[in-house]
Amino acid sequence: MSSKSLVWLFFVALIIGGTAAGIYINETSASKGTAANETTANETVQEATGGANQQMNHSSHGTAVTDSAGTMGEMASPSPSPAPEAAAEPVQEKAAVLPQPKAGQPVKGFTLTAMESNLELSPGVTQAVWTYNGTVPGQEIRVTQGDFVRVTLKNELQVPVTIHWHGYSVPAGMDGVPGLTQDAVQPGETYTYGFSADVAGTYWYHSHQESSVQVDKGLYGALIVEPKQSEQPDKDYTLILDEWMKEGGDAHGAHGSGSMSEDEMMASMYNIYTVNGKSGSSITALETKLGDTVRLRLINAGYLAHGIHIPGEFRVVSTDGQEIAEPAVLKDQVVTIAPGERYDIELKINSLKDFTIDAHDDNKYNDQLVIPVKVSGSKGEALEVQHDSLTDFDLYHYGKPAESDLSKVQKFALEYTAVLNSRVDGNGQVYTINDKVFSELPALQVKTGDYVKLTFENKSTVDHPMHVHGHFFQVLEINGVKVESTIMKDTIRVKPGDKIVVAFKADNPGNWMIHCHELHHAAGGMAQQLTYTDYQSGYASPSNAANKPE
Repeated sequence: MSSKSLVWLFFVALIIGGTAAGIYINETSASKGTAANETTANETVQEATGGANQQMNHSSHGTAVTDSAGTMGEMASPSPSPAPEAAAEPVQEKAAVLPQPKAGQPVKGFTLTAMESNLELSPGVTQAVWTYNGTVPGQEIRVTQGDFVRVTLKNELQVPVTIHWHGYSVPAGMDGVPGLTQDAVQPGETYTYGFSADVAGTYWYHSHQESSVQVDKGLYGALIVEPKQSEQPDKDYTLILDEWMKEGGDAHGAHGSGSMSEDEMMASMYNIYTVNGKSGSSITALETKLGDTVRLRLINAGYLAHGIHIPGEFRVVSTDGQEIAEPAVLKDQVVTIAPGERYDIELKINSLKDFTIDAHDDNKYNDQLVIPVKVSGSKGEALEVQHDSLTDFDLYHYGKPAESDLSKVQKFALEYTAVLNSRVDGNGQVYTINDKVFSELPALQVKTGDYVKLTFENKSTVDHPMHVHGHFFQVLEINGVKVESTIMKDTIRVKPGDKIVVAFKADNPGNWMIHCHELHHAAGGMAQQLTYTDYQSGYASPSNAANKPE
């Protein structure tokens, strides 16, 4: 057998073994619910059903029609989850009440259909993908702060799916984790999600059913909540980064031998880098004009961190949807975005010269990740950039230093250290927290109002972007150094050797997940449950092998 074949077989064994060892929830930690919910005939909210808005400015997103909650009919069919405030109300067996808008609250309705499609990543490279509404990314859900969002998921795939609202503090039952908050939505079924868009910012959605496979195949899109009262930029672009394996390509075994690490092997195999589903020359140019204020919403839906460089002066105004206080002007810096993270960047177009936004890091295929920016009236002139003088952006020494409620907490109800690592056992490669995989780890327990301190310590040789569902946390300390700025996030990159301390208030009752957002690591076991002892779920535990909540 050739060394190339050995490499490929080794990689397959790692993925299969890791998945088998990892994340599938057992009966005692899950709860059972309904599989389908549909809007009744007297529902009056109109829906947005168009394709994805790829690299569109904010004036192009008005596809959802606003309606008032006062004109809406009753929901005849129960939803699979309760709002936290409704937990004490009676619930139907196997189901709970769909959160409803408040009186007079504007309602935005959307339908997302999971379906098969084909995606042209670049000229001559087309792949079979799974999509929401036929495109990758799926339709952008863009609403205004204060809206009530109702999304109906229709599953036309041959496998079960869900939708998780990454970074958004939805009611627990709406979190989209199969086996924990709902059953996975079976082929041919529908399911309705509802929540109030109370926190402005950049978020995203993706399937949480076997997500190392389903997100990889394209089941993701952007969730943008615009502030209700705020000066809007002239141009507002959403840019979702991802990586793909070229079908039939030769990258699978072209680098090294059987001694290659899992991380090195995957970095070679994922050999197409995309922005909004397009690579290289297929990436759509951003259109601007002199004097424009441009907002770039960068979302990483892949498994690699990407260092992004924006020529000229810019500010990082938000991370993971949370605003940064008094962000300073930066120049010649590279902003690294880890899997699951989001960064909002604002810049002013003060030259008539075109330029490119590109990647600067150790990744192999950065030449494919180049975003053209066209300035009206440029006559084809390009801005000159000195790439050898670039430095790395440091989020944790940025913005206004300030005291916050979390930084003043003296006693935490829960202090927990998660040591992140991996090992090879009889099932293949597994990824561990405190030397255990998900099925072996006890749930972390809190009650409403508790303050929680988590320490992530990475003793492995690869990055672990750790994501906490349902909560925003403040970064308190990195490698023994206090973080002076008030930096709030939901996903944080923990590099090899890092020890990072974060804290949050337990203010969103429910059953939640904490996991690595390099989704192959989550599939291999790097996940743990967080439960509220004073929360009663309306979802009852099934014994359902179809639920794969990685």
